[in-house]
Amino acid sequence: MYTDCEALILKQVKTLNGRRMIVLFTEKYGKISAGTSISEKGKNKSALALRPFTYGRYELYKNKDNFNINGAETIDSFFSLGEDVDKYMAASYALELTDVLVPEDQPAPGMLNLIHEFLALLEKRKTNYDTLLVAFMLKTLTLVGTEPNLSSCQKCGKTEGLTYFSVPDGGLNCKACGSSDQGPNPLIFEVSDGIINVMRYIKAHPLRSLDGLALPKESEMLLKQILKCYYSYHLGIENLKSEGLRI
Repeated sequence: MYTDCEALILKQVKTLNGRRMIVLFTEKYGKISAGTSISEKGKNKSALALRPFTYGRYELYKNKDNFNINGAETIDSFFSLGEDVDKYMAASYALELTDVLVPEDQPAPGMLNLIHEFLALLEKRKTNYDTLLVAFMLKTLTLVGTEPNLSSCQKCGKTEGLTYFSVPDGGLNCKACGSSDQGPNPLIFEVSDGIINVMRYIKAHPLRSLDGLALPKESEMLLKQILKCYYSYHLGIENLKSEGLRI
């Protein structure tokens, strides 16, 4: 069966006899793996469209459960991300996180739109790349149904005096509920009103409207640490290959 679809290239792996396995995040089928014999060294439109950080249109042949890419053309190219080390590392982390989160053969249009939008915004951004990455990570949690509660204390329900973010509890705690007589807990973070308001603001606005948001480095670092622990605790995601590059 021949078909075509739009997709984002998540990664590629070299196999035998000059073939490659391409992981595509498609609009029609979700995440799929497809083999191809198209040379990566060529400068034709198909070769260029098979590189990571590319959103394109792909001609596929499906034989039972296997896909093969017969042709491709680029719709959006984000190759310039590779010209800036910090942008490249942020983009690589976001792609790998997406690859781990998205199951095979299940369409996830919201996630595809988010990662596509993230790459476009990151390419144009001049500074504070980690602010955009934090926003992407937090919004991704909403899409996978594991978003933290930022409105009230997870234990007593109070809406005022929220001073802790508890990873195990999945959200904010008040001072009384968040403090522990057993000493510091690496999964409980003391947070300011500023940090809480930033997280709420990110959750309440589409990613494209956050293009002008730029957090202080200390805030970026704290939020990345919180989200990294959150992903590990609630989704079992840690030690990504790109993690050593970025977080």
